[in-house]
Amino acid sequence: MALNNTFDARLQQETAVGAGVQILLLALLGSAIGMGPAGWLTGLVFAFATWAVLSRALHRSRLSSFGPANRVTLGRATLVGGVTALVADSFESSPPVTLLVGLTAVALLLDGVDGKVARRTGTSSALGARFDMEVDAFLILVLSVYVSTQLGPWVLLIGGMRYAFVAAARVAPWLNAPLPPSFARKTVAALQGICLLLAGADLLPHTANLGIVLLSLGSLVWSFGRDVLWLYGNPARAGVEETVAVEPLVRELKLELAAR
Repeated sequence: MALNNTFDARLQQETAVGAGVQILLLALLGSAIGMGPAGWLTGLVFAFATWAVLSRALHRSRLSSFGPANRVTLGRATLVGGVTALVADSFESSPPVTLLVGLTAVALLLDGVDGKVARRTGTSSALGARFDMEVDAFLILVLSVYVSTQLGPWVLLIGGMRYAFVAAARVAPWLNAPLPPSFARKTVAALQGICLLLAGADLLPHTANLGIVLLSLGSLVWSFGRDVLWLYGNPARAGVEETVAVEPLVRELKLELAAR
C-alpha cells in the first residue's frame, strides 16, 4: 500500500508540473501580446481541467511511472492550452497569427513523437493512447472554432464530429467496439490539423482556404461513415448489445441478493 501511494504521489507531481508549465506559458504569452481576460481565463480553465482529469485517470490506471511518452503528450497538451488561450483572446482583439500558427505547428509535428517514444521505450499503455487521442481531438476542435470565424460555423462540424461520435456511442453501445487498424483513418486524422492550420494561417486566397477545409470535412465524413458502417456490420455488435441488455438485470439481481 505504501509503495502504491509513493507511485501515486510521483504521478501527481508530474501532472502538477505540467499545470505549472501551462501557467508559465500563459504568462509568457500574456507579456508578449497583452492577452486579455478571455484568453487568461480560458487558458487557466484548460490547465486546471487537464490537471484534474489526468490526475484522476492516472490514479485509476495504477501506472508505476508517468513515462517519457506521456511527458511528450503532456508537452503537446501545454502547447494546445496556449493555442486555446490565443483563440479565445482572438474574439476580443486581433490574433497574433504567427504565434498561433507556430504553437499549432509544433503541436502537430510532435503528434507522432509520443507514439514512437512509447514503442521504443516499451511504455505503451491504454492511458497514453487515450491521452494522445484526446489532445489531438481538442486541438482540432479549437482550430475549427478559430477557422469558423473566417469561413462560417459549418467548420465546427470538423471539430465536433468526434465528440458527436462519442455521444452517439452512449446511445448505441455497439459503436464502442474496437476498430481494426487503418492507415487511411490515421491519414485523414492527420489531415484535419494540417488543413485547419493552412486555413487559419490565411496565407492563401479565400477560395483556396474554403476548398482546403471542405476537403478536410469531406474526408472526415468519409472516414467516420466507413467506420460506422463497419461497426454496424461487425458480428461482435450483437454480443455488445446483448451484454448491455443483460447488465441491468445483473445489477438488479445483485441488489436483490444483497437485500437478503
